[in-house]
Amino acid sequence: MDFAGIEVKNNIFLAPMAGVCDRAFREICMEMGAGLCVSEMVSAKAICYNDKKTAGLLSFGEKERPFIIQLFGSEPETIARAIDIIETKMGIRPDGFDINMGCPAPKIVSNGEGSALMRDPGLAEKIVRAAVSATDLPVSVKHRSGWDKSHINAVDFALRMEDAGASFITLHARTRDQFYALRADLDLLKEVKAALSIPVAGSGDIFTAPDAAHMLSYTGCDAVMAARGAQGNPWIFRDILAYLDTGIAPARPDAGERMETMIKHARLMCSYKEERGAMREFRKHINWYIKGMRNATLYKNRANSISSLDGLLALAADITASQKDPTTL
Repeated sequence: MDFAGIEVKNNIFLAPMAGVCDRAFREICMEMGAGLCVSEMVSAKAICYNDKKTAGLLSFGEKERPFIIQLFGSEPETIARAIDIIETKMGIRPDGFDINMGCPAPKIVSNGEGSALMRDPGLAEKIVRAAVSATDLPVSVKHRSGWDKSHINAVDFALRMEDAGASFITLHARTRDQFYALRADLDLLKEVKAALSIPVAGSGDIFTAPDAAHMLSYTGCDAVMAARGAQGNPWIFRDILAYLDTGIAPARPDAGERMETMIKHARLMCSYKEERGAMREFRKHINWYIKGMRNATLYKNRANSISSLDGLLALAADITASQKDPTTL
């Protein structure tokens, strides 16, 4: 299907998550059925300064297509220059670029970036115009409901992004000061969808297949993005697609399948990064994969000291055995 000029497999997307959506995680989620994936957020300024660690965030393969690079920054000329560097100097050709205007992290908003741009729609508009002028690829915007409950401006903000040339927008229907608390405002998402002529994706509280189906039907949005609901649960994409097709939510994978997928995920991460560093980074994924399992707390303690792939394999074997025999720890 065509989505804002991007050929996607379906309208259930993997949202960008800093420190989570690396190449390995994106491959796993795309294999599970995600229709599109987005990079971790990338600093436009760091790209302009030729920061090698930041450049590493741009690495992707054909298995991840359609793939969008998400940039953050507060200077229109820096965003435009970063896009030019990515495409012309680095030779990287994603399927689109997204501008982050929703990150609530203090270190981001203190620099006037992320959701801080909700307080300056004029600057946000200039950023999008600069990005659109720098590439022939679709440019999208991911933003929040507003800065706080007294300044909810999502409809006007989204209209300005559309006027600036955005191909689609994604609304995380919470204010910046809510972070991830309370429920996402689906009524506001519905208003934004009704006001715009470009596609609108919804984000927030997609933890189950019925969650996604409800967001799509209630708001009329064109796509949904799963974020925290995909952590340790890449099957969510498969489950949503099955539910939309049949009305039946598949059963959660058993311990064996969860551990097999976890190991595959870890092997992929180690193939793209140095093993010791990759496994330290992977610890949070282990905790997500084993959430809700018998003796999960005990295994989390072990997970927090994992530093090698062999150590993970031993832990996975013990976890699988313990789910079959409760006396095994």
